[in-house]
Formats: sequence, C-alpha cells, structure tokens
Amino acid sequence: MTEVRVTNLTKSFKKKQVLNHINFEISTGVVGLLGRNGAGKTTLMKLIATLLKQDTGEILINQIATTEVRKARALIGYLPQNFQFYRNMRVEDALIYLGLLSEIKATILTDRVEELLVKLNLTQYRNYKIKELSGGLKQRVGIAQALLNDPQVLIVDEPTVGLDPEERDNFRQLIGKLGTQRVVIFSTHIVEDIAHISDQLLILENGSLVFKGKTSDFAKRPEQLEPKYLALIRGERDANF
Repeated sequence: MTEVRVTNLTKSFKKKQVLNHINFEISTGVVGLLGRNGAGKTTLMKLIATLLKQDTGEILINQIATTEVRKARALIGYLPQNFQFYRNMRVEDALIYLGLLSEIKATILTDRVEELLVKLNLTQYRNYKIKELSGGLKQRVGIAQALLNDPQVLIVDEPTVGLDPEERDNFRQLIGKLGTQRVVIFSTHIVEDIAHISDQLLILENGSLVFKGKTSDFAKRPEQLEPKYLALIRGERDANF
C-alpha cells in the first residue's frame, strides 16, 4: 500500500499565503481534491510533485521526503492542467521522447510504451499526430506519459476541463481503474467528478483544509458543511463552485 503524509504544510507567494498549515494522510485509491478556482489545489499538487518547495512542513511518500527530489520523483507521475504536447509528433514517438527525457532506460521504454498504448486504448492512434486527437484522447496520452515510470502516486490536475460528457465519463472510469493500484490525486472544481470516482476526499477553501476523510463519510456530516458543498450530497450534475 502506498501512503502520502502531509504535515504542517505552508506555502506563500510574495505576501500571499496560498496554503495554511495543511495536514492529512492518504493511501492507495482515488483521492478527490475539491475546491473552487484559487483554493490552492494546483499549488498543493505541485508541492507533492516536487515542482515547488514548501515554506514549512513535510511531505512523505512511503517515508521518502519530497525534499529528496530524485528519489521522490521516481515514485510520482504528474499530469498538469495545461499539459503542452508536441503537436506535430506522433503519439508513440512523443511517448518515447518523453520517456527518454525522464531518463527511462531505452531497453525498458519500448515495452513500457507498448503496454500503455494497449492499457489506455491508444494502439489505433499510435501513428496519429497529437494535433489530430480529440480532447479526451489527448488526456489519455497525458496519462500515458505520467505512467511511464509506473509511479506509486499519480497526480492529475483538472483533467476533465473542456471534455464533452462522453469523454468525461470515459476519463472518470479510467481514473477509477488506475486508483486500484496506486494513489491517484484527482483535482477538480466539478463536484460530479468527485462523486463518481473518489473514495477519499480533501476539500480546500482559501488555502485551508476544511474536510478530509472518506467520500462516503462526507454525506453523513451535512450539519458541518457550508451550503456550497451540499451539491455533492444531492448529486447535482456538473455542480461546481
């Protein structure tokens, strides 16, 4: 089982505090990170992914601190919200190129790319240029690059933004399957995404963690919640805040 432990985490940019003494533990499964735009979701994910350095506090992935950057990155896969693909490269070539940039051994990389093309239903698109793919297929390629090193922690930032309803449903199912083998941290401001696939839930509001626990427990505590969170309990389609 993979575990991520965050203790007393803070982060500021200039004089603005973006994260305020965050504490939580999560384990294997899909962890929904819910919050309105500007709540601190992306900053938290970048800190876990070692792309930013915290002001105070500690992040441990299976007891390895993210300050040990090389060791931690071997455990992490990351799909940012605005992942920039090589538009004129073919899918297979782009994955091989990104794997080489990540210093994955060439003897391993070819087999790994083939495995991911099959796993993510991309084999028929392997020779398509990235610019020829739909939004949902581009996100699948993004997930493939994040899985190249077979990470124990997969971090996915707002992956369903801009997808049509069918692509969104397909992507949710994919994330759910990936969460059976690793920690998947899935950030969104769309409540329906969380309701469908997450088993653990974190809610950020103005840089503070206002809820942490099982998604199933969330609906049992309505008296502790602000009205804007009740959409999750009611199961409103595409509710967001």
